[in-house]
Amino acid sequence: MISDQKRIFLLYKEAIQRELNRTMSTDEIRETLLNKRAELLSRVERTSKHLYKRDKPVSPIFSEQSVEMESRELIYRLDGEGKGEIRRIDKALQRLDSGTYEICESCGEEIAKNRLEALPDTDKCIDCANLEGG
Repeated sequence: MISDQKRIFLLYKEAIQRELNRTMSTDEIRETLLNKRAELLSRVERTSKHLYKRDKPVSPIFSEQSVEMESRELIYRLDGEGKGEIRRIDKALQRLDSGTYEICESCGEEIAKNRLEALPDTDKCIDCANLEGG
């Protein structure tokens, strides 16, 4: 006869195993991607406003101009990275719709579920990503 303590332990162990084996559903993946996309669109909108709508003239002091140029370069990079990530998310959403979300675009093999959960906008399996340096 199994003790209550052992029975609780076994039930707990089974629950943990089920959670570890659980993968995200298509709806959960879509929701994750859409939430991330909304967050990025907001960030890109803020960086675009900062880049293209100047409130004040350029400072006549050279050191201040230098700092401002460095800041603008950083904001340009953030803007570009955000737009690139939005494109990858849009592509992932298209792959979800077409039923090819879990297929590596380089080799045609299945992308590991844990990789897709960690990087939901990826389009490459770990082997192809390593070969391509990303």
